[in-house]
Amino acid sequence: MKIVVATDSFKGCLSSAKAGEAIKNGILKERPGAEIKVFPISDGGEGILEALKDHFDTEMIEVEVSGPQFERVKARYGLNSEKKLAIIEMAAAAGLTLVKGKKDPKTATTYGVGELILDALKNGAEEFIIGIGGSATNDGGTGMLSALGFGFYDMNGRRVSPNANGLKDLASIDPAGTEPGLKDCHFTIACDVDIPLCGDRGCSRIFAPQKGATPDDIEEMDKWLSGYAELTRRIFPGSDMDFPGSGAAGGMGFALRSYLGAELKPGIDIVISCLGLENEIKEADLVITGEGRIDSQTSKGKVVSGIARVAGKYGRPVIAFCGSVADGTCIEGVDRIFPITPKDMPLEEAMRPEIAAANLELAASEVDYGDGVNGPFC
Repeated sequence: MKIVVATDSFKGCLSSAKAGEAIKNGILKERPGAEIKVFPISDGGEGILEALKDHFDTEMIEVEVSGPQFERVKARYGLNSEKKLAIIEMAAAAGLTLVKGKKDPKTATTYGVGELILDALKNGAEEFIIGIGGSATNDGGTGMLSALGFGFYDMNGRRVSPNANGLKDLASIDPAGTEPGLKDCHFTIACDVDIPLCGDRGCSRIFAPQKGATPDDIEEMDKWLSGYAELTRRIFPGSDMDFPGSGAAGGMGFALRSYLGAELKPGIDIVISCLGLENEIKEADLVITGEGRIDSQTSKGKVVSGIARVAGKYGRPVIAFCGSVADGTCIEGVDRIFPITPKDMPLEEAMRPEIAAANLELAASEVDYGDGVNGPFC
């Protein structure tokens, strides 16, 4: 039996690679003869560097940059000097998991992401793959752009703070001081959502609450981002606040596309293509995927739905493991969904990496792979 295992990370406790190994270990306990290939994978957030570093033979570069709360943090990116390629995870500098204490997207910044880009430029990079999931921010990417030399000013000509709070005072934008090397660069952006910048489906309303925003914060930030988008359009007429993915990572998608001419692509498609995963799935008898929580967002560009879509092209059965699943959730192309967390286990305990790995391994060992994929779970 040939099995392809390609799961997302179980956010907050297991990387994609560790989740895949736990599943493999569980299967081999009951099916020692199974042929199992594990692929670390990502939809554009944490894990895209891990997923692509071997394929692109990148060197790991560590640099100290500004974290989401302007604290200094050590962040890594991948660099292939020969190909002039850098692979960057936004979350390494501006990730929600870096926030210590109270979360507040109004004060969080993407400045450190710009510092990572600058360091890669200094090391000769001209081609960039940037994963923009897992952010703590809602600054429209102005922190990153400020680090790259773009000027954001209030009505008195003073620089505004490079975070969402700064947007409320934004009156003018000046690209004159931009890092000159950017004009020779190409940016491919791996994002896992297709939301616009503002409005009912915009980043402030959809994702800012999980970053610590109150209802009042949401209304304010949405208004500030709309004003920022209008000022941007005067300088870059091709900018579009409604372009799918503009709202990704608190507006980082909008900034990268409008100011740097970046291409926004579903991260899962980038990873599948780079790893040659479609051919592996085509040759498999069974495909296993998963993520920390399966819910209504899973079908919108996430790993599970992306893997299921490819498997469906070749009629391959798909099962998914998850920490939890929202009631009534069905994912097209997924035959069975298996939550791994015992119902009586507290969330805090279930999130401990060693417990999550053990639960995942146990669940993988208990599935009947002979007839466990013959009908939908939901």
